[in-house]
Amino acid sequence: MNEPSTTAGDGPGAAIGLTYEEVGPELVRATVPVAPIVQQPAGLVHGGVLSLVAESIASYATAEVVLADGMVPVGQSNSATFLRPITAGTIHATARRRHAGRTTWIWDVEITDDAERLCAMVRMTIAVRPAPAG
Repeated sequence: MNEPSTTAGDGPGAAIGLTYEEVGPELVRATVPVAPIVQQPAGLVHGGVLSLVAESIASYATAEVVLADGMVPVGQSNSATFLRPITAGTIHATARRRHAGRTTWIWDVEITDDAERLCAMVRMTIAVRPAPAG
């Protein structure tokens, strides 16, 4: 795939400026600028935003493969561990596929800051289901 600098279109990531730097069946890289819309009142990037980024990029990459088979990706589990805050600059997310089964895909997502410090880790499980009729 490798679609550099592709925005999230009208998906959930579009509202926060999610941009895909690289998209493939086993690796996804994306960024989000830190802006007030992604920050909690204390100025830290909200943990829910980091979870949204992880689920968005894992679902998008899974979709790139399974849609052609009449299947759709659906977030099944999102387990995030927050290690250090991000307060400025850019959120960098890298997802690596760990499992691609018939009904379940698993991704590990690392979220870093501009200094390449690990700020969060997210394990995403994506269910792969038949596309709804109609």
